[in-house]
Amino acid sequence: MQDAVFRALADPTRRRLLDRLHEENGPTLGRLCAGLGMSRQAASQHLAVLEEAGLVTVVRRGRERLHYLNPVPLHEVQERWIDKFERPRLRALAELKRRAEDAVSDRPTYVYVTYIESTPGKVWEALTDAELTAAYWGHANVSDWRPESRWEHRRTDGSGVVDAGGTVLEADPPRRLVLTFGPPEEGAEASTVAFDIEPYGAIVRVTVTHTDLPDEEQRDVAAKGWTAVLANLKTLLETGHVLPEAPWEMP
Repeated sequence: MQDAVFRALADPTRRRLLDRLHEENGPTLGRLCAGLGMSRQAASQHLAVLEEAGLVTVVRRGRERLHYLNPVPLHEVQERWIDKFERPRLRALAELKRRAEDAVSDRPTYVYVTYIESTPGKVWEALTDAELTAAYWGHANVSDWRPESRWEHRRTDGSGVVDAGGTVLEADPPRRLVLTFGPPEEGAEASTVAFDIEPYGAIVRVTVTHTDLPDEEQRDVAAKGWTAVLANLKTLLETGHVLPEAPWEMP
C-alpha cells in the first residue's frame, strides 16, 4: 500500500489536489475542478489514483460524489519513514505548523476509512448487534435500527445507564447506516455519523463520516475515538478477539 502512496504523491498535480482537499474537505468534482482550473476528465483520472492509494475517499450523497482527504496512509508513512528518526522535534514542529495554517471550520467533519477482511453482512451485524458492540466498543448499541427509531449507547456494567444515543436517519443493510449522535438528554445538540460499507475486492471498505461536530477540539476527540473503536472492530472480525484492555470511549 505504501508503494501506491509514494506513486500517487510523486505527481505534482495530485499533490495540488490533496492540498485543495486539505483547504476544503468534501467538495464535489465540479467544485474541486473550479478551484484548480482543471478539466473534469483530468481531475477524475488523478483522483482515481489517489483513491486507489487510499489518500482520497469518495462519499456518495444522492447524485453527488463528495471527496475527502484520508490522512491515514500519510500517517503510516510518517510513522514508518519519519517519526522514528526525529519524533519529538518533528511532532512539535508539525503541531505548530498545523495550528498556524489550519482554517477552523464552524462545523468540522471527520472521515476515517478502514479495510476489514470480512463481508458487508458481518460488518453490518457488528455495527448493529448489541452483544457485539458491547464486546469491541465497551457499550451496547441498542435499537431496532429502523429509520426514525431511537438508538442508545448503554453501559455494559448492568446499570442500564445510557451515555449517548440519537435517531436512526438511514438504514440500508448491509450498505449504509446514518445516525444522529449526541448526549442522551432530550433536545441536546447532536452531530451525525454515517457508516458506508462497500465490497473492496475480497475484503470490505468501511468509511465513517462524522459531520456537524461542534468545533476542532471535538473533531480531535472524534478522531481518537473512531481510530480506537474501528481498530477493535477490525480485530474482532478478523481474529475473533478484541484488543486487550481497550479503553474505548465514545467519539
